[in-house]
Amino acid sequence: MSDTTSDIGIGGMTCASCVARVERAIAKLPGVAGVSVNLATESARVSWNDTDSSHEARLRRAVRDAGYEPLAPEHLEQQAAGPWAGFSPVLAGAVLSLPLVLPMVGDLLGQHWMLPAVWQFLLATPVQFVLGARFYKAGWHALLAGTGNMDLLVALGTTAGWALSVWLWWSASAGTMAHLYFEGSAVVITLVLLGKWLEARAKRQTTDAIRALHALRPERARVIGPDGEQDIPIDELLVGDRVVVLPGERVPADGLVLEGDSQLDESMLTGEPLPVTKGVGARMTGGSINGEGRLVIQVSATGTATVLANIIRLVEDAQSAKAPIQRLVDQVSAVFVPVVLVLALLTLLAWWWSGHSVELSLIHAVAVLVIACPCALGLATPAAIMAGTGVAAKHGILIKDVQALEVAHRVDTVAFDKTGTLTVGQPRLLSLTPVANAVEGADDWLAMAASLQSGSEHPLARAVVQAAKNQNIIIEAPQAVRAVPGYGSEGQVQERALLLGSLRWMTALNLTSSASQAVPWQAQALALQAQGATVSVLAERVGSGETAQLLPRAVLAFGDEPKPGVQAALAALRAGGLRLVMISGDNLGAARAMAQRLGLRDDEVHAEVLPGDKSALVRRLQQGEHGVPRVVAFVGDGINDAPALAVADVGMAMANPHGGGTDVAMQAAGITLMRGEVALVGAALDISSRTVAKIRQNLFWAFAYNLAGIPLAALGFLSPVVAGAAMALSSVSVMTNALLLKRWSPPAAAPKNQ
Repeated sequence: MSDTTSDIGIGGMTCASCVARVERAIAKLPGVAGVSVNLATESARVSWNDTDSSHEARLRRAVRDAGYEPLAPEHLEQQAAGPWAGFSPVLAGAVLSLPLVLPMVGDLLGQHWMLPAVWQFLLATPVQFVLGARFYKAGWHALLAGTGNMDLLVALGTTAGWALSVWLWWSASAGTMAHLYFEGSAVVITLVLLGKWLEARAKRQTTDAIRALHALRPERARVIGPDGEQDIPIDELLVGDRVVVLPGERVPADGLVLEGDSQLDESMLTGEPLPVTKGVGARMTGGSINGEGRLVIQVSATGTATVLANIIRLVEDAQSAKAPIQRLVDQVSAVFVPVVLVLALLTLLAWWWSGHSVELSLIHAVAVLVIACPCALGLATPAAIMAGTGVAAKHGILIKDVQALEVAHRVDTVAFDKTGTLTVGQPRLLSLTPVANAVEGADDWLAMAASLQSGSEHPLARAVVQAAKNQNIIIEAPQAVRAVPGYGSEGQVQERALLLGSLRWMTALNLTSSASQAVPWQAQALALQAQGATVSVLAERVGSGETAQLLPRAVLAFGDEPKPGVQAALAALRAGGLRLVMISGDNLGAARAMAQRLGLRDDEVHAEVLPGDKSALVRRLQQGEHGVPRVVAFVGDGINDAPALAVADVGMAMANPHGGGTDVAMQAAGITLMRGEVALVGAALDISSRTVAKIRQNLFWAFAYNLAGIPLAALGFLSPVVAGAAMALSSVSVMTNALLLKRWSPPAAAPKNQ
């Protein structure tokens, strides 16, 4: 496994062949474990298997030696370009080429005029060698590296047309006007420049999501210090600082509210359009906008540790990564340019051997070179991924793993963790009933249960603690507390050895009842389970050694509520052809009772599943039935869901506003849902389906364009000018098609599964 990664911006790449060349140059560096170059983001991500401090310098030199410009990885985000930025070369080319094209228009209108050859030469030469210098420079570097790229094809094709025109002009008899092709070379270069400008403009739109996220981070924060409030740069914030957030300001960092009440706009982070009420003790996320109240918060995370920084990192990782389908494109582009050069040479020789003039043969060869530029191939996949992940992030769906994006549209089974995912995740303590003839009362046992659970983040533990607080019961600090995952916890409270956990655990521990207990606690617990409650038992270990007994002290019943809208969301997923599964650690009765409220069938419920067994269950679901494997998505929100999220074909971590391990789940999942809404599951599958569809459409048209265009050019049906226009149009059409994804919004119903 690699120890470190480096990101670098790369200027000057124009096509898929450039990507392959840069990857080969970087891969040759010592210590490189892997490299991924992205044409749409003009960047590379490099994994190293050592920690050499000279990585960055060697990486920049390798990029420069390959013929490209090393840039800061943030070069796209730092662009403050307007809509017409970089248009001046295109305008200059158009002004110089227009007089060359007007005689062609005149011929169509029956008017025959032609500029003198010297004027054609003077207009076309600056376009060829000044505006077109970028093609010569990049093409020359490609030749030195023993490869080819789009620039080489353009340089060879237009130079051939320009040189042919010069030769025909100089070799023409005195007083005759030879037919020249200066306009073809000049117009081709101008059209290619126009296409690259439109590409660059479209690329800036695909990175809108990243720039919008960066803009959420304010520059300064108002910190409360010994001398009162003072403004400091946000980079100087420390964990523990107290910060004032005035109405209308952005929250500078993650933290907890110490003073004040307000409503926060978190729409850019979660996609939630409605403001969220925040009071004392509430968690704050840096980048959200404060409403009308003045807040004082205590900073809990700064810099790269904040939620906003993590979101930006997830989106950047997804946009810079390569989808598996891109490997096919890389394999094709590696041999594409050499094959095109051979085809152009064969076109020249075939036309010449068939009795046509050298100039006509050369023109057809030039058309082959120009139309075959593989720009669209290089942009087809990354442009769609950038647009899809960007618009998904805008609506609260963070796609960290591009492979998950590509697989999600094939999901046919969705497995949900119950607590916190399908339910609110804040179960309430419905009742605490002391076992018959117990000396202490309910309040005493509640105090001891809350003290034992005071350090736990488990939803049931929080419910016990909250119930004690609601009754103003004093909670003491426990000793020697030990959590038993999937069962409960044990420890000492007031020097009494207590255990609180599930019926299954108590049965395994041989929990006994005294003969004097008139009402068996087991019957009471089973009755509560039959009513759909989650039941725990508080027990005490009495005595020591062989005479020790574990005696029941109280039966606790908990209840949870389904999340709003979850029943409709599950129904929509089922209507889309998906198989639904609910996984719960509860007993079968409680799980089925909740499933009925959620609109799920009994055969869709897996109950009494321990946290460590969730991943095994996901594997069984993947194996399917009758030898037919299934593609499984698992949706969870806690630490104990991480193994299942990692094992599933697509892991979806659902953000939990109450904490409880969401960060761990996010790292294990390929997709993170920033709002706790089950409807986002269908939305994630939908954007996956639409993004993959765009990738396939782009690749189809990119391949089809070359497969159709090259033979037409070789057979003489396309002039170099038409070929240049078609080549520019292909790249722009791919980018435009990808940008249509920016209009996507989550559907009201789950997508049809295909």
